[in-house]
Amino acid sequence: MSAVPTHAEIIGHLQKEVSPSRLNLFLQCRLKFWFRYIAGLIKPKTAALHVGSAVHSVLKAWNKARWKSHPLALKELYDEFSKVWAEDPVQWEPGEEDDEKKTGWRLVETYIRESKIPESLKPDAVEVSVEADLHQHGLPKLIGILDLVQSGTIVDYKTSSQTPNAEKVAHTNEVQTSSYAVLYREATGKREQGIELHHLVKLKNPKLVITTLEPMSEQQQTRLFHLMEAYVDGLDRRDFIPSPGLQCMSCEFFNECRQWS
Repeated sequence: MSAVPTHAEIIGHLQKEVSPSRLNLFLQCRLKFWFRYIAGLIKPKTAALHVGSAVHSVLKAWNKARWKSHPLALKELYDEFSKVWAEDPVQWEPGEEDDEKKTGWRLVETYIRESKIPESLKPDAVEVSVEADLHQHGLPKLIGILDLVQSGTIVDYKTSSQTPNAEKVAHTNEVQTSSYAVLYREATGKREQGIELHHLVKLKNPKLVITTLEPMSEQQQTRLFHLMEAYVDGLDRRDFIPSPGLQCMSCEFFNECRQWS
């Protein structure tokens, strides 16, 4: 039986490699980062997260089928959706599950209809794990998974309850998009054609909003590297303090944070 790693060992591993999601969480709230990645606290999945995960899984299956030149019919997609929906149990409120499942499937239908991606257009890559060794910059290894690369463009899927503002989502997702650009360039030796954020918006009449971004600039890469430096320095200092704000109301670690000292 292997020994349970100590907090110091976990932090040491986290300093050696970082993903966009880890980096984003550390920058948003360092105490939340501690609870999730170091203390290893596990919380039940929320309804919104479950819907997003199910939609993401079905779009992954759809893209992989296109990549294999065997596109899936809508009935096959629904069967895949029902399978992934049932795999991960959620603590539902009475009557909530049926409504959320209908919402998730409507998002999938909306994407297939509105994305206008030809079934015959083969993706460059689907759900591919990539890493970039940045030790020459004094930084940890960067790791990540690219949802979709289509004709040299990096595509990332999002679900949202509100229509996104292009300028704001470009800013709030810059850590992720710049990370993906670094990973893409490391893997291919080429500059990406651009980056697209595909937001599926959970309205009464769902819609797809595509935000098109230019390839990562040198300034954006520099910003990303400075943020990674802050991540490493913060872990060195054991700087795990909270970041109180409106976002706390929906945080799964709210009660634990109230006990922080």
